[in-house]
Amino acid sequence: MFSQRTSWNLELNALSVALAEHRAARKPLIDLTRSNPTECGFHSDSQQLLAALNNAANLTYEPDPQGLSQAREAIVEYYSSRNCRVSPRDIFLTTSTSEAYSFLFRLLCNPGDELLIPQPGYPLFNFLGDLHDVSLIRYPLLYDHGWQIDLHAFERVITPRTRGVIVVHPNNPTGHFCTPAEIQQISKICSTRQIAIISDEVFLDFNLRDNLAGSFASQSETLTFTLSGISKISALPQMKVAWLTATGPESLKQQATARLEIIADTFLSMNAPMQHALSVFLQQRHHFREQWRRRAQSNLAQFDTLLSSQTLCTRLETEGGWYVVLKVPLTGSSDDLVMELLTVHGVYIHPGHFYEFPTDGYLVASLLTPEAELSAGITVLLDVFQKKYSTN
Repeated sequence: MFSQRTSWNLELNALSVALAEHRAARKPLIDLTRSNPTECGFHSDSQQLLAALNNAANLTYEPDPQGLSQAREAIVEYYSSRNCRVSPRDIFLTTSTSEAYSFLFRLLCNPGDELLIPQPGYPLFNFLGDLHDVSLIRYPLLYDHGWQIDLHAFERVITPRTRGVIVVHPNNPTGHFCTPAEIQQISKICSTRQIAIISDEVFLDFNLRDNLAGSFASQSETLTFTLSGISKISALPQMKVAWLTATGPESLKQQATARLEIIADTFLSMNAPMQHALSVFLQQRHHFREQWRRRAQSNLAQFDTLLSSQTLCTRLETEGGWYVVLKVPLTGSSDDLVMELLTVHGVYIHPGHFYEFPTDGYLVASLLTPEAELSAGITVLLDVFQKKYSTN
């Protein structure tokens, strides 16, 4: 009765079951994975946000496949503030980046075609690939005093069925921003092979360095689609506004946007209140980014202070984003370790394989975790390691 593309294993994994049982029993929990910004103690101008929704224009239906012009102009202004010029004619509003991916998978791929995705990376891609009958091929990120794309491996995995490459900029969860040299090389490879770039830039604003990271929307060598939205940059995931922007050679871009217009017109998923309020929602990003930066820097400083007294656990370098990766000692599996941390010590943290780290020994924590909770959790974590591994 059901399609093969949805024949996933629907059983909860053991860690999810244990977490649900732990919470149901109301046991104390230190959650180092918290990444919902609306539940992590950040503050917003609630009156301004709510007032933006009180607009009589919301009562008029003005269907536009790409989204209302004033909403697209607000996105143009966002890119302009980053010294990046885009045209409102090349912007398509969607309710989420997942929907934007869906549009692009349908635009670029026939069943069985391939898209390249980074490893480590976010598990969302696996479900999107299944739903759209697209094969996902991994290209590795390497760590050597910082993350970098293995460009030789990247080029080797391209086949005649490759239709595009997904670049997460910065990567989730490693926090790696593509360097200008990597952007140039990827663009050159894709232009030569006639494949598209899909750049997911939902974390672009969250740079721990002082400089503004460059957007793929600035490049014009090959057909490029840049994705973002207010779920991350304005900490408003409940408002459901995202977008994709097409750039590249004019002829290819025109063909792409003409097809995207039909795809978008088929669904017309954007609602009026969110579009009319978008310029206000985007202004929220400045206040949130200041709060994020203070917390991220404080949490990283706590990591470094706590880790400096031992040699068993190390923090991998991150340039930005919402997560931090720890390299830890293991005599068993990461699953066994995180299960013990949860059930015995009341600390919840993600194992690296949730993000497709190729080997055990990695843990992933959220930099959005309130400082006191993170400090308590890492203290427990290091105490467990000290007792468990120091005599081995």
